[in-house]
Amino acid sequence: MAKLTLVVMAAGVGSRYGGPKQLEPIGPNGETFSDYSVYDALRVGFEKVVFILSKEIEKVFRNSVGKRIERHCEVEYVVQRLEDLPTGFSVPPERAKPWGTAHAVLCCKGVVDTPFAVVNADDFYGRNAFRSMARCLSEKGENVGTLEGCLVAYNVERTLSKHGPVTRGVCEIDGEGYLVRIEERHRVQLQGGKIVSCVDGKHWTEIPPGTFVSMNMWGFTPAIFPELEARFPRFLREHVRDINTAEFLLPEVVGELVREKLLKVRVIVTDEQWFGITYQEDKQEARTEVRRLIEHGVYPKELWGVEANPR
Repeated sequence: MAKLTLVVMAAGVGSRYGGPKQLEPIGPNGETFSDYSVYDALRVGFEKVVFILSKEIEKVFRNSVGKRIERHCEVEYVVQRLEDLPTGFSVPPERAKPWGTAHAVLCCKGVVDTPFAVVNADDFYGRNAFRSMARCLSEKGENVGTLEGCLVAYNVERTLSKHGPVTRGVCEIDGEGYLVRIEERHRVQLQGGKIVSCVDGKHWTEIPPGTFVSMNMWGFTPAIFPELEARFPRFLREHVRDINTAEFLLPEVVGELVREKLLKVRVIVTDEQWFGITYQEDKQEARTEVRRLIEHGVYPKELWGVEANPR
């Protein structure tokens, strides 16, 4: 079976949240979402972790989260920089935010050479989600040169925040369980007992309960890197007018590849309860949920204690 790698995207700026969510402690001993994701991943077969960081938080992240995890598995760090651009392009003077999730994954080229999963550093996915992903990636075996993908999808009602609207990737899946298209919906929230989203800033549309959405838990083979590398210059050329804010996003690239019939993405539906911290008010609820999971024996109180070594 091929060695599996977990890639954790931790370079976001947390503009809505007001700070680096990837460093926010949610466990009783200061554990972050990344700690719990890695712990779950190691328990179901992943062996290596790659953290994608910004240069602003690299030192503090490595000295806190990194040091805890390095004792239990192979860990590498990649820094996502605005200067990491194709030949002939330069950083726009007013550009401040990272180039987006597809660019983040592209930064791992040369570091990841096995089937790998990608997750956000500020989301809690649940162990069964990692187990499903590990099973899907393991089926790829050593065939790392073939362009294939997996996506763990959640019921939309299990991904909402009580404290404000969120953005979700609504998935259309065919009868064989493969992704047909993914559409980003903005301002997804409960309104009058229904789940709705705002499609154009003015009009609202209902999202039926049971609709499957992406929470950026993707699986790929290393064959994705040449595609990302080839499409990034095109993105930069197409977004000259909004180059200071446009983002090279993983769901959009995957959607393109699926439409062009270059990539088949198997969708694995999970019944896990997602939670995260989009807003400051979400933080206490996340901590309460982690305490509940500890009380039910899902996690030890000392996550990285000797007796809780997941390997």
